[in-house]
Formats: sequence, structure tokens, C-alpha cells
Amino acid sequence: MIKDASTYRSPWMVKPVLAHQYQGWLIDKGSLTARLQRKYAQFSVQALSVHYGKPCFDELRPLGLPMRERALVREVLLLGDYRPVVFAHSVLPRASLRGLWRGLGRLGNQPLGVLLFANPKVKRTQLSYKKLGAHHVLYRSALRHTGSTPPYLWARRSVFNLNGATMMVTEVFFPHIIKS
Repeated sequence: MIKDASTYRSPWMVKPVLAHQYQGWLIDKGSLTARLQRKYAQFSVQALSVHYGKPCFDELRPLGLPMRERALVREVLLLGDYRPVVFAHSVLPRASLRGLWRGLGRLGNQPLGVLLFANPKVKRTQLSYKKLGAHHVLYRSALRHTGSTPPYLWARRSVFNLNGATMMVTEVFFPHIIKS
């Protein structure tokens, strides 16, 4: 039996259907970090955790990982004017901890986006989208860092590749991002 199969109830979409006000944020293929730095006078990153753990069930296939494989998981909040606007969850397989990406576990409060988008050799897969509900582990993780409990949160994800080393980055958008 798959332990966290509930996270795979609905697949990630190739288009953010009915995303309404979130649409612009979700489909933007540029650096989210750079966009947030332009939008907010005070932008910062708050590191929450860096640890070795099991990726979410729906992250295994896109990363080519077997069921019990552990990976480096980094979770941060992206803050706009001192308020959380995005919960970011990155998964780096052990085999990818080499070269430029060897030190990713030590980024602390530095934004990952700066590193990824500064190197023209880093390639990004197509973005995929999901309306996360209470059944999804990333919804529950994100809600621990906000004062509200919306019925869902929009998320996008993609896999970055550098010379065969892969990393998945998922960005979960808090409602405050469209209200500010």
C-alpha cells in the first residue's frame, strides 16, 4: 500500500484551469524571486527547514525516484512586506547533490531563484499546476505558516536540470499575494 497516496488524488495540470486572479502569478515563467522583489519594497526569505526526507508521492515520478528514496527537502517562506506570500518546497535527490547544487542545503535565507535563474545552463521543465486542498501534504505544510485556512491554495511546480542533476521546486501561493 502506498503511504501517502492521498496526495495523488488529482494530477497536476498543464494549464491552471479557473485560476482567475492567480493566473498571472502561476503562468509567469520568469524568476518568482525577481518578480516578488519588484512587487514588494521589503522582500525576504525565511528558511523553515532543510532535511533529508521522503518526497511527496506525486513528486517521485517527475524526479525519477523510487518509492523509498530519500532526498534533500528545503522549505522556505517568501515574504513580501514582512508577510508570507509564497511557501516554497524544493526536493533535491541525493544523486543531484553535486557541482553547483552541492551547497543548496546551506542557502539559509538566500533565495534559491537567484541561483537557478543566474545560470544559463540550468534548464526548466514546463510548469504544472494544482489546486491544493486539505488532503495534500503541501497544503497542510503551507497552512502552518499563515493565519487563515482557505479552502484551497494554488501551486505550481517544475523540475530544474543542470548537467543531469535535477531538482523540483513547488511554489504554493497564499491568498495575500493577490490582495496586496
